[in-house]
Amino acid sequence: MEQNVTRLYEEFESQVRLSNPAADFERMRRAFEFADSLHAGQTRRDGSPYITHPLATAAIVAELGLDDDSLIAALLHDCIEDTATTHADVEKLFGRDVADIVDGVTKLTRVQYTSKEEEQMENLRKMLMAMARDIRVILIKIADRLHNMRTMEYQTPEKQREKSRETMEIYAPIAHRLGMQRIKWELEDLSLYFLDTVAYQEIKQGLEGRERENAGFFRRTENRIREHLRDGNCECEVYGRVKHIYSIYRKMMAQNKTFQEILDLYAFRVVVDSIAECFHALGHIHELFNPIPGKFKDYITLPKPNGYQSIHTSVIGDGGIPLEVQIRTWEMHQQAEYGVAAHWKYKRGLERVEGEEKFAWIRRLLESQQESDPQEFVQALKTDMFADEVFVFTPKGDVVNLPAGATPIDFAYGIHSAVGNSMTGAIVNGRIVPYSHALQNGDIVEVLTSKSSKGPSRDWLNIIKSPEARNKIRQWFKKEKREENILHGRVSFESELRRNNLTLADFLRDDVLTKALKKLAYPTADDFYAAIGYGGMSAQKAVNKIRDDIQIAVKTRKTEEKSELPAPRPVPRGKPVSGVVVEGLDNCLVKFARCCTPVPGDSIIGFITRGYGVSVHRGDCQNYIKSRSNPEESGRWISVEWANGESDVFSASLSVAFIRRAGAILDVTNAVAGLKIRMTQMSAREDGNVTSVHMTLSVKNSDELGALISRLQNLEGALEIRRTEA
Repeated sequence: MEQNVTRLYEEFESQVRLSNPAADFERMRRAFEFADSLHAGQTRRDGSPYITHPLATAAIVAELGLDDDSLIAALLHDCIEDTATTHADVEKLFGRDVADIVDGVTKLTRVQYTSKEEEQMENLRKMLMAMARDIRVILIKIADRLHNMRTMEYQTPEKQREKSRETMEIYAPIAHRLGMQRIKWELEDLSLYFLDTVAYQEIKQGLEGRERENAGFFRRTENRIREHLRDGNCECEVYGRVKHIYSIYRKMMAQNKTFQEILDLYAFRVVVDSIAECFHALGHIHELFNPIPGKFKDYITLPKPNGYQSIHTSVIGDGGIPLEVQIRTWEMHQQAEYGVAAHWKYKRGLERVEGEEKFAWIRRLLESQQESDPQEFVQALKTDMFADEVFVFTPKGDVVNLPAGATPIDFAYGIHSAVGNSMTGAIVNGRIVPYSHALQNGDIVEVLTSKSSKGPSRDWLNIIKSPEARNKIRQWFKKEKREENILHGRVSFESELRRNNLTLADFLRDDVLTKALKKLAYPTADDFYAAIGYGGMSAQKAVNKIRDDIQIAVKTRKTEEKSELPAPRPVPRGKPVSGVVVEGLDNCLVKFARCCTPVPGDSIIGFITRGYGVSVHRGDCQNYIKSRSNPEESGRWISVEWANGESDVFSASLSVAFIRRAGAILDVTNAVAGLKIRMTQMSAREDGNVTSVHMTLSVKNSDELGALISRLQNLEGALEIRRTEA
């Protein structure tokens, strides 16, 4: 086996000598021997020595034409993660650059996470931060993933699906973003094999069945194109290929077609010496074949964000078979094949300079997602880096690229935060459009602004597409609307707690609050509420994180109360007084506590007062909760219940908070009147941007009161509705 490993290394070294004969082979061999000694005794799933994986990864990196440090880092890329070696050890032996690259590729395996999503997010964030400093980190990581996918057959089916899904969602799109089309295609095809094996095999067998036919078609078409262009004094090289399996699969899924119904399986590349010859060749192609209307794209004049340049045109070939022709220069061809790696392969020494400007988008992405939760970060990563794009123009002719489906709001924030925050409307191609208008390629967009604008609306968060705009809007709310955010966030959080059969009082318990805030990473409850209010944290995810802690605390409290407090004395049922049965007593004086104003349907408890009969409280009344643990008063709490069939009305108080707007108070009174509930008292006040309404009502039961609360919650700008003291 040792001889086999040595032979593999010698093959790798020979490969490097062909592409980079000036490489430091002595240093490279030391790196191999160091990695081999560290991984000694470790094996892969197929039983081969583990060192074969770093060697294979380094071979892929060599194909990309990267420099000595990249090759050495590829050989060492698992040393810090899988052995006792440290960053300092690698730096001492091979230099700071190599150590930093290896550390950037290393996963955060020694950190404990609360979820798989959080682990994935933090590993991606770490990798992207390292990538922003040195793009070679992601190139080695992609090579690492490519070899792992090539050998995925030895993993469990569950692992195969998990890694294939991650590759399809993260690594293939990153390869696309970096312009590495050849590797992107292979990653997609390998992932599809494990995610939908049946479809993969169907397409593969279909292509194999057409193989002889394809060979003849390619030969004839290549010759026709080459001869026609050379007759027109256009020197070129022509290459034909079948579209890769995943590309065909996507078309089948999108168009709901079988493999036999997919006709445009073929693509041809025409490579010429200059940009002028690209357009010259295009004219000859359209002379030779009939172009398909609407199937022409000029990525030379308007390159893709990843630097890709080519002219694409779809035409009808021999026998009525549609085909795509891509026309590009040799430099564009190398960029399309190797992406960012072409800067090492063909322009050695320029990578640092170009990397600073070319990959600033990575830093912008990281900065805009600092406060995101795991799921949102990964989603933003996919959207910001990998989504289909539209190209639109400012009135001055500048190009702005945005995610597909982007709105004028996305465009405004793409220009500058101040433009988005002061936006009052938009004009697209000379006509006013709504905020939700989906922009199309080539649109000319003008943003209308006003110094008197009140800022963005929360509704914008529901229609925008770009993570950049979303985060800029959240930052505005975070900075400008803290008090409103606290109110809005607390209401959302309390509502989510109720959906999980918990209460805000459970969360605010001393034995829960400190622990919960630490887990949520917020210093105070107000900071936590504010984060929910401006969208930095979702109420659902917050409750999911701390639900178990609250439930354990509630269960412990109930157990303690049951063991420490005397149970209410069982007394025969008596006659009802004021709609309430009090432990079987007849004609007992009953009054309803003003601190919680119970109504029929509420859980209730009675308190024997000195000289004033029984005071009836709600079961969740804070006064009851505090008093029942007092040994001097716990014995005065007695069982009471609502009498059946009573038709009395009861007093209840509500406090309603709204975002300040005209007509809010009128909407409240209309909601009350619409349910035919009598209002006995009402007051209102304004505090900053919040209007608070306090009212006392006469209701029959908790169902009637609940119906009113539900109606009030649906009113525009409602922040909080709660029952209060009378």
